[in-house]
Amino acid sequence: MASHFADRLCQAVKDKKTALTVGLDPVYSHLPAAIRQKKSMNDENNANAAVDAIFEFCTKVLRIVAPLVGAVKLNIAFFEKYLWEGVECYYSLITEANELGIEIIGDVKRGDIGHTAQSYAQAHLQNSELVGLEDMLAPDAITINGFAGSEGILPFADVADKQGKGVFVWVRASNPSAAVIQDFADSNGIKMYEKLAEVVAEIANQKQRIGKSGYSNVGMVIGGTSGEQASALRKKYGKIIFLVPGFGSQGATAADCLRFCKPDGSGALIAASRSIIYAYENEKYSQQFPDNWEKCIEQAVIDAKIELAKAAQ
Repeated sequence: MASHFADRLCQAVKDKKTALTVGLDPVYSHLPAAIRQKKSMNDENNANAAVDAIFEFCTKVLRIVAPLVGAVKLNIAFFEKYLWEGVECYYSLITEANELGIEIIGDVKRGDIGHTAQSYAQAHLQNSELVGLEDMLAPDAITINGFAGSEGILPFADVADKQGKGVFVWVRASNPSAAVIQDFADSNGIKMYEKLAEVVAEIANQKQRIGKSGYSNVGMVIGGTSGEQASALRKKYGKIIFLVPGFGSQGATAADCLRFCKPDGSGALIAASRSIIYAYENEKYSQQFPDNWEKCIEQAVIDAKIELAKAAQ
């Protein structure tokens, strides 16, 4: 494994010829009937059955998308609802993804200061050295909440440095009501998300965090529907990789998301989740591949890659 997360990520994007990343947000009721109807997995209210179904589904999705994209994003919330069984499933999927050779982003959005932040960072970024847990891997990068300022970011960034991993700080959300808080401006007209971006950049631009690719291992999460904010942030923060959720089901177009990329196509990861992992619910794909949910997902990834490539021309 290369020592710097941003270098690995840039190489993965280059190798797969796309900035697309697939998000895994598994919901039992949306899983394919072929999985839910299995005798051992057909009870949504049984933790063992539900987690087994989710694990089988996610494992197959990982195997489908691994040859096509350089990274996947696992949203821990969809696993934590099943408590310790779900968390075990989450970490097992990290191992599965690692064996497939793709970069893994844990969408955990943790945030705090001091010893609490340090413990969160060790839990979610540091590969365990505890006896009995030596085989458990943490993700290659995680998302965090930067509301506490630099003291809430540095503990994560420092662990990422030591582990050869990355951090994406949530700076601007894509939901409409986020603007009420995140676009609130001070007397100089500087909006809250802009100030947070400045704090993140001060940390990200420190020399020890910049890889050979020219990018930092500390990035930003900016919603793909953020519109005009995208171009301004891309121009201002040349060493930052942006994680851009919202492509597809959340309404962000390929053109919206590509504003976060540099002309050479680098500098951003564009995340699509429901529009890909539930592609078999889309008539466009279900008619093309009846009773073959895996093929539906594969085609949805291919189509998303083509859409992004065309928008970049």
